[in-house]
Amino acid sequence: MKKYSFKNDYTEGCHPNILEALIKTNLSQQNGYGYDDHCQEAKLLIQQKMNNNNTDIHFVSGGTQANLLVISSILRPHESVISAETGHIFTNETGAIEATGHKVHGLVTSDGKLKPEHIQSVLDVHTNKPHQVKQKLVYISNSTEIGTIYNKRELQELSEFCKSNGLYLFMDGARLGQALTSEINDLTLEDIANLTDVFYLGGTKNGALLGEAIIITNDQLKEEFGFHIKQKGAMLAKGRLLGIQFSELMKNDLYFDLAKHSNVQAMKIKSAFQKKGFQFLSETFTNQIFPILSNSQIEKLAENFDFYVWKKINEEHSAIRIITSWATPDQIVDDFIININQL
Repeated sequence: MKKYSFKNDYTEGCHPNILEALIKTNLSQQNGYGYDDHCQEAKLLIQQKMNNNNTDIHFVSGGTQANLLVISSILRPHESVISAETGHIFTNETGAIEATGHKVHGLVTSDGKLKPEHIQSVLDVHTNKPHQVKQKLVYISNSTEIGTIYNKRELQELSEFCKSNGLYLFMDGARLGQALTSEINDLTLEDIANLTDVFYLGGTKNGALLGEAIIITNDQLKEEFGFHIKQKGAMLAKGRLLGIQFSELMKNDLYFDLAKHSNVQAMKIKSAFQKKGFQFLSETFTNQIFPILSNSQIEKLAENFDFYVWKKINEEHSAIRIITSWATPDQIVDDFIININQL
């Protein structure tokens, strides 16, 4: 019997509404390169969710592509970006940012989140200008790569710090749906639009076949962004494929319903581990959890389920990463909990 995979949140294809819309519109002619009716509708729907019409929205195919486009378009050749060490641009993008000639300052944090004092520590040791790179951009993820989220106070403090120090603030939103629907979240999409210079809504990890919506709120960063998309090979000729998907995700709050489902499923599993007395690598309330198990317990769970062994704790224990998706069924979660209870 094929194992059920908890390895990532894009093991499934796409939500049936999207597939149906793609089929229904398949033979309808549309303009290319994102000038189609579907992309325009999707942009309008996203702006309505943010209560902000003064934004530029661009659809691209994936998260690494979105990060590369945003960061390389903002930074001048001598400028750098600050990130947590767990940040995707620092750990899992094959040096994509460095390949464009920009240094990434990776900072150790306890929870995957950056605070003003983290950023200040980089600024303090880069005062010998012009002999050192100039920090210009702060990169954060919400939810983070270890499942934690920013609250409103934290994001406000970061935003104020960045503004006072001439830094741009960029939020990686590959799992922004999960952050916004977390049971402990107090941020809104409107808050994020107001407190960041640029961010993106991730579709690939939340019901779409592929696609991220880059949202630029800072007027200084809007001009000529399209040139960067084209030059980096990210301008999809049949842009309708992305527009259709985001239109469907935004309608009737489907995007947020799917994200909430993935969170709820993860919290069921988290509760089962807690009841058995297991510890966690980080305290999370999104669709990623990191329980710490013995090697023998990991082997036992792996007989029926797939997941990543995330971090070695000691010779006998490791943290595993379990990710639930927008489509993770109740029956699978129930079966997994039975296996947990047998450890």
